[in-house]
Amino acid sequence: MKDSKHVAVDLQDEQKPHLSQVSLAYRTAAMDELAAPEAQPVLMVRELSAIFSNGEEGLQALDRLTFSVCPQEFVCVLGPSGSGKSTLLRILAGLLPPSQGEVIYQGTPVSGPRREVGLVFQRANLMPWRSVLQNITLPLELQSLPPEAALQQAQELVELVGLQGFEDALPRDLSGGMAQRVAIARALVHDPEMLLLDEPFGGLDALTRDRMGEELLRIWQRRRKTVVMVTHSISEALFLADRVLVLSPRPGSLRLDLTVDLARPRDEGVQYTPEFGDLVKRVRQAIG
Repeated sequence: MKDSKHVAVDLQDEQKPHLSQVSLAYRTAAMDELAAPEAQPVLMVRELSAIFSNGEEGLQALDRLTFSVCPQEFVCVLGPSGSGKSTLLRILAGLLPPSQGEVIYQGTPVSGPRREVGLVFQRANLMPWRSVLQNITLPLELQSLPPEAALQQAQELVELVGLQGFEDALPRDLSGGMAQRVAIARALVHDPEMLLLDEPFGGLDALTRDRMGEELLRIWQRRRKTVVMVTHSISEALFLADRVLVLSPRPGSLRLDLTVDLARPRDEGVQYTPEFGDLVKRVRQAIG
């Protein structure tokens, strides 16, 4: 018969997992992690081409573009003038049909504008006779949302884009940056799942443009929408995006799909790091 000391030791040994069991547990956890499903793309572009009739052979703007965008991803599209960037965005928005290929959004081919997609152009395109708040509520009015609910949602967006105190201002009284904030708020007010931006800060001066880039990043971090944005600025694209797509000169084809491995949240200081400089070089080389 074992004494009490030996019994205590034996009980402790029985309660400890065997080494092989620990190893199995680690292997199982690793296999579960590897087997975890990756985020499925919310947007898929397949062999997309765009050709415009000009009375002769036609003008080809895009040539067999293929890429995908995952939920909550921020993707910037770069390329020289005339490379088809704005054409691509209009096709993604359902405003233009592709000549070849297809765009799939949430598993369904895009054949026209969708409520789940918001669009912001380079110009704010605000209605001059409507106040800031009234411009923001316009999409909700078109959806016949009750006025009280529309005003409440619009006020939340006013605060999100930092325009408190300007609710009753008319577009003529706004700076360019403020007008673009209204346009972004209007695009977000109906809570779209994806936001398309066609060089929204292209008409602003350099200082305002930098400030608006920081504001857009703040808004994206708050709302976490899927974003596809067209820009001519390499630094702006790398500062904002998770990925940068570089298009060739017309007809636009995909030259580079670059993952931006810069930690978030980001501030303007990241643009002065060696890592940022290396990314700039890669993009410049792709543009040629």
